[in-house]
Amino acid sequence: MTFEYSPFGWPEPGAAWLEATEFLDHEHPAVRAFAHDAVGDARGTREKAVRLFDAVRDRIRYDPYHIRMKPEWFRASTVLQDGRAFCIPKAVLLAAAARAVGIPSAVGLSDVTNHLNSPKLRERMGGREIFLDHGWAALCIDGKWLKASPAFNAELCARMKVPPTDFDGEHDAVLQAMDAQGRQQMTYLRDHGVWSDLPYERIRLDFEGYYPGSLWLAGPSATEFGAGN
Repeated sequence: MTFEYSPFGWPEPGAAWLEATEFLDHEHPAVRAFAHDAVGDARGTREKAVRLFDAVRDRIRYDPYHIRMKPEWFRASTVLQDGRAFCIPKAVLLAAAARAVGIPSAVGLSDVTNHLNSPKLRERMGGREIFLDHGWAALCIDGKWLKASPAFNAELCARMKVPPTDFDGEHDAVLQAMDAQGRQQMTYLRDHGVWSDLPYERIRLDFEGYYPGSLWLAGPSATEFGAGN
């Protein structure tokens, strides 16, 4: 069962936010192994969350052309097996890994604009300026919910001269508003809420109604940055 919560508040961090689900399949051996390897000897919820964020951000390569609109491609275990993903599956993996070490988590969706979007990806998106349903994870750390977006791996950010998104376990870690040259990069337009499991059908219907099918039939992987989703 998927539990939706209003974007105007945060849920109580109960059992619904720790369970294994269809997409946050943290009981899968690969997800549990990934989470415990990433956490290592970390002590305390905050340090564990930071290490998980870094692991998902940098071990899973961000690829906005690698979109597959089948449920299995959005599961945390599949993301690990594939090693590359766009923002929504990476958020799912972070949320699942957090639950694997006892940190309540959720999947959040927002609409954003990326002012550095590449012409190639914009064309693939059908000329759309808004990235619909950008995915991020919400982590409950010491009773406080925080937003954490592990989308852009540090290696990619360095190549494109954009500072990586860092997470300190005390403040939200959302995608960069500015690049290294001070140019506006990302604007969050609206939040849609958080879910205890990925609302796959909502995302599928949103994508099929908003983007051309070529977005998830792209074929080769990305070699450029230019994407907020």
